[in-house]
Amino acid sequence: MEAKQWTVQIYITESGDDTQARAVLSTGGTAESDSVIGRGIARRNPMDRPIPEIGDELAASRALEDLAIRLHDVAADDIVDLAGPVTR
Repeated sequence: MEAKQWTVQIYITESGDDTQARAVLSTGGTAESDSVIGRGIARRNPMDRPIPEIGDELAASRALEDLAIRLHDVAADDIVDLAGPVTR
């Protein structure tokens, strides 16, 4: 059995009350299709206390959720593209 390692890196940027996150999944290949990117954003309500960690957590979780949906879509597209009629 071959062990594979995929890596997810999360990049977070803050600007005022907005926090943006980008989650990048790399499967280790060299083709453009060997990575999938998810994005998330969090906006602090001006009435809330400024706690940057909460914005980081929300934006990162939303980026990971978006990444999961995009990865699922890639798999579904592969199934459609690669599954042909079964011959007997």
